[in-house]
Amino acid sequence: MRTAEVPDPGDLLALLPVPDALSWVRQGDGLVGWGTAAKITLPAGHDRFAAGEKWLREVFDAADITDEVNLPGTGPVAFGSFTFDPASDGSVLVVPNIVLGRGGGRSWLTTIVPAEADGSGRAGMPAPGLPVPGLPEVPSPLPAPARLTTPTGVRWSDGGLSAPDWERAVAAAVDAIGAGTVRKVVLALDLHATAAQDIDPRVLLTRLAARYPDCYTFACAGLVGATPELLIRRTGDWVHSLVLAGTTPRGGTAEADDELGAALLASAKDLDEHQYAVRDVRASLAPLCSSLEVAPRPVLLRLENVQHLATRVEGVLADDGSGQRSALALAAALHPTPAVCGTPSESALELIRELEGMDRGRYSGPVGWVDARGNGEWGIALRCGEISGRQARLFAGCGIVAGSQPASELAEAQAKLRPMRQAIEG
Repeated sequence: MRTAEVPDPGDLLALLPVPDALSWVRQGDGLVGWGTAAKITLPAGHDRFAAGEKWLREVFDAADITDEVNLPGTGPVAFGSFTFDPASDGSVLVVPNIVLGRGGGRSWLTTIVPAEADGSGRAGMPAPGLPVPGLPEVPSPLPAPARLTTPTGVRWSDGGLSAPDWERAVAAAVDAIGAGTVRKVVLALDLHATAAQDIDPRVLLTRLAARYPDCYTFACAGLVGATPELLIRRTGDWVHSLVLAGTTPRGGTAEADDELGAALLASAKDLDEHQYAVRDVRASLAPLCSSLEVAPRPVLLRLENVQHLATRVEGVLADDGSGQRSALALAAALHPTPAVCGTPSESALELIRELEGMDRGRYSGPVGWVDARGNGEWGIALRCGEISGRQARLFAGCGIVAGSQPASELAEAQAKLRPMRQAIEG
């Protein structure tokens, strides 16, 4: 395989040639990929992350790598998304044939030819004159943007629970908190859509990136979304996380925005919910780092449709002598956070299984990428949907604590569904 620097390709998402392409893009930078050099779908189990790491190491070690750029995201890269619940099948890792990346003012292209194609027994560089699927040899021009078909005739239906049933589930969760079973639990709601023809994920990616440029617009094996939450970034020894918990709507004016934001920053209920998540991230990362800095108080993160309480966490990894703390391993150490599960996590997970009435699949699990050097970015799969043919299954969730009101939580969940609904409906 070969990574070479290329001229700025422009809009990365506009260059995706196939509907099942891969994406991790924020503010125009990031990675997109297509084709499949290697792929694994992992069975259920607490060891799904470790099994994925082992498989990736074997794939990366077998590659004949020429990397002329040497940045995070160059060389062989795997895109992945993992299930929220260890009892669920379907976690996926994909190493694409083609990766197009941009970051730090530079752009690059990685091409992989499977071992059987070049006859070497190791995945390597394209042989002279050997066409790479979907892309001419570097530095030839990239493919022309594909023509897309937007979804039409969309019909909506309830998922696992209707709105009234979900409000009753929230009330049951508040009762469990009052009884001391848990301190916080996150309940998710799903919504189904059926279009008149197959839904092209590239249309959704383009719409999400345009409307939510500060989010990470992702696609992996049919899971498509735009998440605001960075679970972990590893760049060399540096790690960075952005903890989000506590939400309020945007106002119709700047003054209304400020009032809602000030109320969120002063809300004891939302601050408690947020601190559960911050403490958990600190506890998970501190043993792995030689130094760790946690912002002393949350700030407001304003997106197109909602405002969140946000706390930045930054640290330097300690040298454990193994060099095995990849971005994926760090994501495994952090998952599940109280922002998507609750606290204590084991009790919250049992309550989720009892009350939600569905299997979340990969919703609220880690999603992102990792390269052969262990660098990578993993977010939490929020504001997303699973796309399959004409069908889409959308998800949203809310943190339930002692002061939660079912009607308010339903309104928040419906606001969080809006980005994906707008991406489908236009």
